[in-house]
Amino acid sequence: MKFKYDIIVVGAGHAGCEAAYAAAKLGSKTLLITMDMTKLAYMSCNPAMGGIAKGQIIREIDALGGAIGLVTDRSTIQFRMLNRSKGPAMWSPRAQCDRIQFSAEWRNVLENTPGLYIWQDQAVELLFNGDRVKGIKTEFGQDFYAGAVILTNGTFLNGKIFVGWKSTAAGRMGEPPSIGLSKQLKEKGIQVDRMKTGTPPRIDGRTVDFSKLDLQPGDKNPKKFTFLEEPSAIQKLGRQKNCYIAYTNLAVHDKLKEGFDDSPLFAGRIGGKGPRYCPSIEDKLKTFADKEQHPLFLEPEGWNTHEYYLQGFSSSLPIQIQYQAFRKINGFENAVFYRPAYAIEYDYFPPTQLFHSLEVKNLPFLYLAGQINGTTGYEEAAAQGVIAGINAHRKINGMDPVILKRDEAYIGVLIDDLITKGVDEPYRMFTSRAEHRILLRQDNADERLTEIGHELGLADNERLKQFRKKKEKRDLLLSWLLNNSLTPDLANQILQKVQSTPVTTKKKFADLLSRPQVNWETIREFVPRGTLYGDDAASEEIYESVEIAIKYKGYIERETAFAQKILRLDAVPIPDKFDYDAMNSLSMESRQKLQRIKPKTIGQASRIPGVSPADISVLLLYLGR
Repeated sequence: MKFKYDIIVVGAGHAGCEAAYAAAKLGSKTLLITMDMTKLAYMSCNPAMGGIAKGQIIREIDALGGAIGLVTDRSTIQFRMLNRSKGPAMWSPRAQCDRIQFSAEWRNVLENTPGLYIWQDQAVELLFNGDRVKGIKTEFGQDFYAGAVILTNGTFLNGKIFVGWKSTAAGRMGEPPSIGLSKQLKEKGIQVDRMKTGTPPRIDGRTVDFSKLDLQPGDKNPKKFTFLEEPSAIQKLGRQKNCYIAYTNLAVHDKLKEGFDDSPLFAGRIGGKGPRYCPSIEDKLKTFADKEQHPLFLEPEGWNTHEYYLQGFSSSLPIQIQYQAFRKINGFENAVFYRPAYAIEYDYFPPTQLFHSLEVKNLPFLYLAGQINGTTGYEEAAAQGVIAGINAHRKINGMDPVILKRDEAYIGVLIDDLITKGVDEPYRMFTSRAEHRILLRQDNADERLTEIGHELGLADNERLKQFRKKKEKRDLLLSWLLNNSLTPDLANQILQKVQSTPVTTKKKFADLLSRPQVNWETIREFVPRGTLYGDDAASEEIYESVEIAIKYKGYIERETAFAQKILRLDAVPIPDKFDYDAMNSLSMESRQKLQRIKPKTIGQASRIPGVSPADISVLLLYLGR
């Protein structure tokens, strides 16, 4: 029997689930191959979604019509908006999730998506017709055929776990690695390298003295990720789980250092490059030798479990050293592990080998997404997954790929960075990576991307209707504030409360709201009830959007003009077979990098490390610009 699909997705992590969901929702008959159906989109590391820049990515995926925002909200056990003390470009939503419920919610979504099928097995070989991929062979000897294949194997490609001198082949603790695909792609001319990441121990909460830890509660008025009107789990329940903060000390450090000679990281047994921004505890002690303590974050794994995740204590040291050091932390004197920390090394494919569509340059109709492209983090993986799913569907249907620009989405920044700059360590998204971050806020992701998602067919009519309803209300309120005034007496009542300079003439509401001391809560009692609309569920989000639009109007306008100026270079195409080697006026470094990456536009070329402004001027002159 011949099994034929439009698209096959290999691996059901965060990239794979989002890719399969997008492809099927767009109309492709899609097969998702996974080694374990009980661990769809499994949270291999911390039980949380979002965070700095990562929260923006989730809201962007949701705005496009992806599923991760809804799944996160349905399994949230705590919500916090990070960086509230900074400007709105830095505000980043983060949710603790119930790990088991998160996977169950994803399974529910996938099993109820028309045109999406799941097969539990291991993919061991790609099927080709020349250099064009045509399907997958599984461990059980079954061949599956498709117009396009998306690989999202995470840390499973030749994965190897390390704990002290012990090591074992595994994709995650207790789960087998994926063998064969890396070797096959290497034979096809694809570069394969190694990376490393790690995970901390899991703790039995019954054995922790929480009274010795600092409490880290959720927000008093928790928000959510999806732009749809569905409330989150904690909004429905009216309660949240707490997180806690602990600290290492010199006694902990001294005990950990006793294991350094047995560290596979320091002994050179791990060759892969680890994440700079999420280092192991032994890395921290080496890098920050002068620090007497490091913060640790104890995070619950779910509503109905005693298991906790100890963020900041990832390690590859021997179990005995981990355990003895861990028990010297204040509050953990009698605590016990559910499982120890470990490091994992795995294969990845340097992403400069891909187009911005995430299709492999030399192997048509094969797409790569997630950690196998050198990223770290669920959110970065899911972002690549949704774009790979969209573009695989469009490719087999003869349509142009969707490529989000750097001023449109963090997703666009992420993919452009990967394809243009490559990676020499696991790539993690930060707000600082986005030069237009004032435009790429978490609050306006729907404004940037929902109409794009609807045009693609991923965001449905109901989502578009809700977005337009919200935008209409926001614009109505904004217009009212710009066109209605307060007398000096009333205006000064507001200004006196916040100790702001009084006025002597009538002032528009917007003028008052533009002052740093004034916010919506300060002026709302002076806005006539019923003039605009009732206090519906989306009102607070609308008020926040209006306040940002007024307070940061000048910054937003300047950033928009700057983005348009910079991105003009992305409108200057470079021919596919452009011969950089023949251009002696380019530096040798530029020629080599341009020839290897083959940028599609002058803008992309300008972002390649080592390509100078002088080299760009030469290219512009040559292209008649």
